[in-house]
Amino acid sequence: MTDIRAAIAAERREQAAVLRGLTREQWDSPSLCAGWTVKHVVAHTTLPFRSKGSRVLFETLKSGGRFHRAADRMAREDAAALSADELAGVVEANAGHPWAPPGGGLLGALSHDVIHGLDITVALGLDRRVPHDRLRLVLDGMRSRNVRHFGADLDGKRLEATDLDWTFGEGRPVRGLAQDLLLLICGRTLPPHRVS
Repeated sequence: MTDIRAAIAAERREQAAVLRGLTREQWDSPSLCAGWTVKHVVAHTTLPFRSKGSRVLFETLKSGGRFHRAADRMAREDAAALSADELAGVVEANAGHPWAPPGGGLLGALSHDVIHGLDITVALGLDRRVPHDRLRLVLDGMRSRNVRHFGADLDGKRLEATDLDWTFGEGRPVRGLAQDLLLLICGRTLPPHRVS
């Protein structure tokens, strides 16, 4: 648990540093999350630090129990209401925040931060590599249910990391950096040159 908490804090601190260096145009650029800009993604990832659970519950109920619809609405509202500097500051100030997604625990929190961080840096073409120890924790937690949850099409494919001793699935090899393969599991569309 201590290792995961330290990994979460380190990931958030590093992401805050990346966010502090972004231009306004980069904040308004598309992320790998369909329909979301970088600012929407950061508004989403910082929601647990800024909002009470009652807001999330109310918005989810208002969305007919569909959390994804509520999350989208809250990200858009919060991105419009908060500045990029404010959002980066929230990430920075909450490196040690104990939030964990329901049913996901600390590993779920780390996965949430790593995946959404990649949604930003990969979309912007930034050369940030998630440290292997953090990436290994997230990858080792991936299961077939994650593929189903994200709607990824990995049937007949075996993901093979070129920078870690890690594979996932069975079938035709798809090779790339471990962090890019993680994004494939999460249903993200990558630039073609990133995997082969």
